Amino acid sequence: MANILDRFKESNEQARDYSTLPKLKIGIIGTGWIAEAHAASYKRCPDIEVVAAADLVPGKAEAFCKAQGLEGVRCYPDHQSMLDNEELDAVSVCTYNRTHAECTIAALKKGVHVLCEKPMSVTLEEALEMRKAEKESGKILSIGFQPRLDANMQMIKKIVESGELGQVYYIQTGGGRRRGIPTPYGTSFIEDKTAGIGALGDIGCYSLDMVLNAIGYPKPLTVSGYKSAFFGTQPSYYPEHPEYAEKFSVDDFAAAFVRLEGGIILDFRIAWAMNLDTPGDTIILGTKGGLRIPSTECWNGTVGGPMKIYHEVAGQAQVETEIPIIDSDTNELFYKKIRSFLDAVRFGGKAPVPTEQIIYNQAIIDGIRRSAEAGAEITLDIPEL
Repeated sequence: MANILDRFKESNEQARDYSTLPKLKIGIIGTGWIAEAHAASYKRCPDIEVVAAADLVPGKAEAFCKAQGLEGVRCYPDHQSMLDNEELDAVSVCTYNRTHAECTIAALKKGVHVLCEKPMSVTLEEALEMRKAEKESGKILSIGFQPRLDANMQMIKKIVESGELGQVYYIQTGGGRRRGIPTPYGTSFIEDKTAGIGALGDIGCYSLDMVLNAIGYPKPLTVSGYKSAFFGTQPSYYPEHPEYAEKFSVDDFAAAFVRLEGGIILDFRIAWAMNLDTPGDTIILGTKGGLRIPSTECWNGTVGGPMKIYHEVAGQAQVETEIPIIDSDTNELFYKKIRSFLDAVRFGGKAPVPTEQIIYNQAIIDGIRRSAEAGAEITLDIPEL
């Protein structure tokens, strides 16, 4: 099977020297915990300077910059005042889900490139407005899906594109945690007024992107969705903060049956909490072969073990080809996300994770929410912009 494995070998790119380039001016909107990873990655880039930060909580941006060792950063009480008073090249939008669209659109209208954290938004309508603002501005809008930069994740796409699986017709994907509602960071993840969506937006978007990116992001047509919150609404789940149960107003589990263009069926489930260690491996079934992608305990940016292709040799012998794990430091994925965005800004490239794809991701998430609330399958209406 060596000839099959040889078809998927990695190529090495030459490193650039950024030290002599003029510095790009960066602003950070929202200084919560995810902004820490942005700041740490920006500090590793010799060609940029973080010059501004904004947060609605008084004093939070100042404390953030001090803790991150960002000197000389001008701090603002909101994103608009920062955008009105600074000449920025790009911003990171690190706010809670409900304000992704507002902050992103405001930056694009000011002619500023944007790296927006995932999920892209809460609703499909918001995602479409973000895409519209991006096109009108001519600036780059990239969405924060760093797992795409993992070599093992990229291998999935290479396998599908190689034709080894034939015509893909069915996908099962998902993931989640036995107990993993993200309340160590307070309640912004679990309240509707800030998050809008729960496990669906936090880790469900990753699971969807893994498979949709691999098959070329076909347009979703219909969704039959389900969501629940059996764990998040129980005071016993939070021994130290039982009051969180009353604030929990998003999903902690969701599932869906999605029809995609090209006759492909997507069977999806995701969980922040469940009475199971995993809802199952990801599988991609094709007319010539099937691919099994081992699940992980939590979304860490890569796959859960060696993948396997199930196929035939000489039309009869049923064989399995194991795809060895590629050494990949998942701790580096966030930096790669930042660097790839900056490279697109600096050298006039395309968004590393383009909105014309992630709109379909968001349409499915929003469709699951709306279908679950309606108790019926819905048709997705996604206009072309």
